[in-house]
Amino acid sequence: MTPYAAAMMPPRAPLEMRPQSFGKVAAPPRGVAQGRGRQNWLWRAAAFLPTAIVATVICSYAADHLAQGGVSVIEAMALGVIVLSTVWLFFAVSSACLGMVRYAIQRDVKLAREDIPTQTIALLLPIYNETPWDVFGNASAMMRDLQRSQGDSFSLFILSDTQSPEIAALEERAFARLQAEFCGAAPVYYRRRRHNTSKKVGNITDWIENWGADYDAMLVLDADSLMSGQAIRELADALASDPDAGLIQSRPVLIGAETLFGRVQQFANTAYGWLIAEGVASWSQDEGNYWGHNAIIRTRAFAESSRLPHLRSLRGKDQLIMSHDFIEAAMLRRAGWRVRLLPRVAGSYEETPLTLIDYSLRDRRWCLGNMQHLRILAARGFHPISRLHLLQGALAFLMSPAWLAALVLWALVGVPESGAAPEYFSLAHPHQVIWPEATDQRLGWFFLLFVYGMLLFPKLIGAALYGMRTRTRVAYGSGLVYVSTICFELFLSVLYAPITMIQHTIATARALVGWSSGWTPQNRTNVSYGWMETLRFHWVETVLGLVLLAGVVAGQISALILLVAVSLAGAVPLSKLSGMRVANATSRTLRLDTPLSLREPAIVLSARAERAKFRATLTEQPTSIAAE
Repeated sequence: MTPYAAAMMPPRAPLEMRPQSFGKVAAPPRGVAQGRGRQNWLWRAAAFLPTAIVATVICSYAADHLAQGGVSVIEAMALGVIVLSTVWLFFAVSSACLGMVRYAIQRDVKLAREDIPTQTIALLLPIYNETPWDVFGNASAMMRDLQRSQGDSFSLFILSDTQSPEIAALEERAFARLQAEFCGAAPVYYRRRRHNTSKKVGNITDWIENWGADYDAMLVLDADSLMSGQAIRELADALASDPDAGLIQSRPVLIGAETLFGRVQQFANTAYGWLIAEGVASWSQDEGNYWGHNAIIRTRAFAESSRLPHLRSLRGKDQLIMSHDFIEAAMLRRAGWRVRLLPRVAGSYEETPLTLIDYSLRDRRWCLGNMQHLRILAARGFHPISRLHLLQGALAFLMSPAWLAALVLWALVGVPESGAAPEYFSLAHPHQVIWPEATDQRLGWFFLLFVYGMLLFPKLIGAALYGMRTRTRVAYGSGLVYVSTICFELFLSVLYAPITMIQHTIATARALVGWSSGWTPQNRTNVSYGWMETLRFHWVETVLGLVLLAGVVAGQISALILLVAVSLAGAVPLSKLSGMRVANATSRTLRLDTPLSLREPAIVLSARAERAKFRATLTEQPTSIAAE
């Protein structure tokens, strides 16, 4: 029996996916690409040395403070967590500074078309129970844009893991229309597996083992990915011109958000995210990372080096690696292939979760996979920078419980024990006032300002530089609107950050105990969550916030925690507010516009038109589902 429920594919061209191991390197590396070693280490020294210096200074100060005596256990614990958290934050600041330098001094070199070898490239679009007209509409828009290309040969493969018969029937109808539209103009294919074994990893592996030999490269997309023909060609040209490159990652920009929370994420990604990406590219160099989509991969390099082994669970069972992308990049580099990030490739897009609840549910899935990275840090043959990427993936979630611990511990510092009033006079000097020392409180406020400064620095620098671009100035038409939008986004980010911290802490706890709620598709349409549903989701934040507020009012908890307490106590209304549609609001500030929402790119307009066309086709008559 065929493993495919529907297959409209070319003749098979099998390519072996070689088994790999984390305990040993299966074959000698092909020879790590050389030529930029000194440049790499200069960038890395600029990123890591300042962080190491700051870490040393903070640790020395903490040690001196503790050595003076009179420090409570709570203060000692708070200082320990604060040191770790501050070092992590300062590395982000160093990375942003490097991004600023790289942006100022490094210019992209455009390659001459005649000097670039031609390639056969497969666009792989793995899907699982997605909305068919959105997926096929985006695919149609991309293929139409690619028809203007010269040189490379592009084929589209829609690789379905859909298990719903109703959605599968719509996919087949959508593919029939797509195939009819591109008949003779561009190769488009569709295949649906009966069982989604090993999820996305298994989906891509199945394609490589059955059809991969006919293609020099594969450009991996997500269900919500959208790339212009120009962006795809830039990635293809970069891969063809660098024979040592195994994977080249673009920076996807968020588009299409209509809700308040989606617009917050979209604005931050557009105005600040580019600087973070420049910073990561500066110190990662040829040991870059893979974000699972909107990246081009050399097919044979991937097949020879990146087949993921299973992990062994505590019960001795095989366990699928969920967050596969970081590890696949590390395995490519282990085999000697360069992994690069090109943050300036324009025209690479994706969508973002619509509400705070959707965002948190997605992060629970990611956290479950990223915690597995901790078990792979010691894998044989991985480059140190590859290990750092894996560690960052885990710390992105582990830092939330660390910050929560720091806040709770710091809230208890400097509060009089048992509500005792301070003594202003002593028996030895009854006529001399002894004012209470405010050192701890001043230190607390200084630390709070220092932390917020480090959090805001990359955003403010990124937003300032982004605002200087001609496209940004033209799109907004007013510097006041741009500045007010920045301020509104910062206010909302600060307001939602404590709730996200608690949700990440919950996600981390669930992941560490192996509690999985399944790997379901992202909610891309329904933004309505009822009040009771929202309360059930955010009850932990609400209870904690009310307890902290009561402690502040009673004088048992430091007022430093007040902003966090208010945010947590208001988690339910804030979460409901996150789903409010603001895309058509009359206030330009409330809309949180970006240049891409004010002046939409041609590929975005084309995709919207194609989505509408496919939706009309698929909803014009009832679909009868035949039993398989």
